[in-house]
Amino acid sequence: MFLEQLINGVTQGSIYAIVALGYTLVFGVLDIINMAHGEIFMFGSFVGLLVVTKAGAPLPVAFLAAIASAAAMGLLLERIALRPLRTRRGASHLASMISTIGVSILLENVAHKLFGAGNHLFETSFAEISFQIGSVTVYLVQVVILLISLVLMAGLALWLSRSRSGKALRATAENLETAGLLGVNTNRMITATVVIASAMGGVAGVLVGMAFSYINNQMGLSMGLKGLAIIIFGGMGSVYGAMAGGLILGLSETFMVAYGSSGYRDAIAFVLIIAILLLKPQGLFGQATAEARR
Repeated sequence: MFLEQLINGVTQGSIYAIVALGYTLVFGVLDIINMAHGEIFMFGSFVGLLVVTKAGAPLPVAFLAAIASAAAMGLLLERIALRPLRTRRGASHLASMISTIGVSILLENVAHKLFGAGNHLFETSFAEISFQIGSVTVYLVQVVILLISLVLMAGLALWLSRSRSGKALRATAENLETAGLLGVNTNRMITATVVIASAMGGVAGVLVGMAFSYINNQMGLSMGLKGLAIIIFGGMGSVYGAMAGGLILGLSETFMVAYGSSGYRDAIAFVLIIAILLLKPQGLFGQATAEARR
């Protein structure tokens, strides 16, 4: 019982971590919370569902379609909702976040119109493949979800620290004007950041469908709020914090349902936020600000 719940918690936490990676990537560069990220993730789920159930295509094609559609939505978001406000003199720092809230509401209503309300079954034969380890049943999809989350975390960390484009992105995040003076195409780097973060949301969307066998048009809000909780818990802008926070939240929720009350499952995320802010305001892997160190 305990081992099965542990595996379930790691699986769920890995999905949370992928969603949070998208949040933390955008925050690290633009210093804003992309509140539309959850709805882009939700659209990725539905694209994967349509490709698998309607077109009868294999799962790799569903992943590619979800990634492409989510990346395209991220590109449109950056060009239409973020860039005009970022380049406008005198615009409030909160204007971009408010703009993403508007996009979030729009996408949720569009999804309701296109796909309808209620749950939609996401059935794949791959999700039924399992094997026994002693008395514990492990599903292959659980292993795949964990591996994908680890690969994405490691790949993102290596890209940011080792590649030329990753260093350019970090320079853009550090100081937009200085990076531009050094020859970095800051608009291109910001666009790439939003597109990559959105594409990761598309991956997470298909994984959620595979893991839970259903999706709906309201899942973006719940997942988005938990992604926000995770980056605060793990440390704003920290790749490793997003992964650690996702796993901790997934395990906490799973064990709360198994050994406590399922009614408090969603509340656990925000209890964790309050606790970590009281004990360590910058998050598990966050850095204290200069003012806080004085």
